[in-house]
Amino acid sequence: MAVETDKLRAALRKVVDPEVGINIVDLGLVYAIAQDEHGVTVDLTMTSPACPMGESIVAEAEYELAAVLPTSLSVAVNLVWDPPWSPALMSDRARETLGWEA
Repeated sequence: MAVETDKLRAALRKVVDPEVGINIVDLGLVYAIAQDEHGVTVDLTMTSPACPMGESIVAEAEYELAAVLPTSLSVAVNLVWDPPWSPALMSDRARETLGWEA
């Protein structure tokens, strides 16, 4: 049973990077969302490998995804570092929130 990617992305928008105050989708931290018959796999990154909130953000992403999936499907969130995150990955909305030019 597949869940619409937009619904999964909306669930991930509930996950806010507490150091920046912007959700992980608009920050450009979500690199991939994949589904198969077993569940959903998400690849995401942090703004820096030294980010102290990485484990917390991954756990929150897993929680929010599980909340919109049937209980028969699994959730896997992979923390990846390639390619490295850059501000160019942020949405215009995130740039505006931070006062950066869009």
